[in-house]
Amino acid sequence: MTSTSKKDKDKQARAAQKERDFALVAKAREGDRKAFSQLVEFYQRRVYAIAFGILRSREDAWDAAQEAFVKAYKNLDRFEGTAAFYTWLYRITYNLSIDHLRSRKRRTTVALDENRKLEAALQKSGQTTADHPDDVTDRKELSKVLHEAMDKLTDKHRAIIVLREIEGLSYEEMADVLGISKGTVMSRLFHARKNLQALLRPYVDGGDDVPESLRLATQAAV
Repeated sequence: MTSTSKKDKDKQARAAQKERDFALVAKAREGDRKAFSQLVEFYQRRVYAIAFGILRSREDAWDAAQEAFVKAYKNLDRFEGTAAFYTWLYRITYNLSIDHLRSRKRRTTVALDENRKLEAALQKSGQTTADHPDDVTDRKELSKVLHEAMDKLTDKHRAIIVLREIEGLSYEEMADVLGISKGTVMSRLFHARKNLQALLRPYVDGGDDVPESLRLATQAAV
């Protein structure tokens, strides 16, 4: 499949998703709780992933995710529909997560289940270690290293890495979620990737026994 046809298919899928969400929002506004429950089912993992990417605490991320859906439900009438529902929901999630950071000093570091997705997103070269005999060990090592590196990024850089590399949002969508300009999104993402690369580099330069997947991730973070 060519990159152009893939982009067209992605665009069509996003358009269908947007249409579906608008229909469910319309029903939810009329009091159909089942319709809103469907929206929760569609986005609960993503909302949690965004909250966790910022907060790095399971408990805090769960609280922020719950609050995001409650706030979205209560404010459905304020959703204008000029942007996709999920970007509106993600912005609510982002803002609540930042509020949690400001009000809670305690941070509990836990393993990030989304690290495998981040690994795949960072392997831009298209190479894979799936057939390597040490694949399982490599994955565990990469997950640990990525987890530690993500913890060391700033809150803003963690958020933008999650939105782009895990959720796959466009620059325009990220700008809408974060409430910043597209230019600021591009600049922030560039610096976030460079910082992630710098954090991963010592592991790659540490010796010949470094997992190949980690080498690829470091190269791709440029």
